[in-house]
Amino acid sequence: MNHLLKLLDLSKEEIVDLLNLADQLKYETKHGIKHTPLKGMTLGMIFQKASTRTRVSFETGMYQLGGHALMLSSSDLQIGRGEPVQDTARVLSRYLDGIMIRTFEQKEVEDLAKYGSIPIINGLTDFCHPCQVLADLMTIREHKSVLEGLKMCYIGDGNNMANSLIVGGLKVGMEVAVATPDAYRPDPIVLDFAKEYGDKFTLTSDIFAAAKDADVIFTDVWASMGQEGEATERRKDFEGYQVNEELLAVAKPGCMVQHCLPAHRGEEITEETFEKHANEIFDEAENRLHAQKAVLVKLLKK
Repeated sequence: MNHLLKLLDLSKEEIVDLLNLADQLKYETKHGIKHTPLKGMTLGMIFQKASTRTRVSFETGMYQLGGHALMLSSSDLQIGRGEPVQDTARVLSRYLDGIMIRTFEQKEVEDLAKYGSIPIINGLTDFCHPCQVLADLMTIREHKSVLEGLKMCYIGDGNNMANSLIVGGLKVGMEVAVATPDAYRPDPIVLDFAKEYGDKFTLTSDIFAAAKDADVIFTDVWASMGQEGEATERRKDFEGYQVNEELLAVAKPGCMVQHCLPAHRGEEITEETFEKHANEIFDEAENRLHAQKAVLVKLLKK
């Protein structure tokens, strides 16, 4: 494992290894056991999309690991004024020990890895969100003790979260059911991947069919960052694609609810359901820190 560009690149064993390391680092953090394997190292963090959880968790994680995180917005870099990605990658590789980038196009992340000589971490693109889904899998395993054999359900837009949940869930042995409107299906690359898993994957427009006997239900906002101009249209298209108590009634007793945040209460999830599952959702948010620390240690530790 030289980079974290997308979960499609990782094996089941690599994902489980990261989750095990994340559990260890979380235990050490909670028990005041210092771990500074990245002492003296610097992570460059390039943000072309705004962030709360990604920025704070990566910056805090590098600090706890003994290193330093350098915040770089697109306006701080010449890449924001047209410098080719390949030149930026080669320059930053001379200064930094790793780069985390949160951007729009997956190609930009892939190009940084192609032309640079240091580890690249995908903090989010329009195609996928691997760090979030590692935290999601970590949280499910904390609450359910296992991953293999559980049923994961996702309700909503077939966006970067849907893409990564499908890949991550199937790779670790979960059954995955996704409910989206027909016009908002997940990426064809991901659907081709899912075909390899046969009846372990279901894609439907029926949220109740997807949620039946689910162990965990995921959702996300109907209009993601950069789609604000489509918000009115999307509210109409996603009407009924809501996680609520009626939907949970068809899931297994004790079904978890997860949301990558921020949440739009009253749209993709009701206030009542969000608050009933708030502890699980904020465990998920916290685990961004621990899962990403595992990624940092795995990629940057010499």
